[in-house]
Amino acid sequence: MFGLFKKKEKKDKLPQLLDLNSEPLQEGDIVEALRYELGKCRLLRVNEEYIYESLDSGKQVSWLKMIDASTDNQKVKKTKHN
Repeated sequence: MFGLFKKKEKKDKLPQLLDLNSEPLQEGDIVEALRYELGKCRLLRVNEEYIYESLDSGKQVSWLKMIDASTDNQKVKKTKHN
């Protein structure tokens, strides 16, 4: 009846991989992480998911944990690309 009870299509749109300055990020980029005391990290793709791996400690953090709520950008600063 009038489409009131139709299931709405769920659109799970993930944010783009952009640093704080809106520069695009890709696998292999070296960034300065601004969370979790990771320091300099490399952006890696493991099992179809992006992660940041600290160059100093080897600690790994999912890219989803690095999303800035106000801008949807990553809380990292891009330093260089390999």
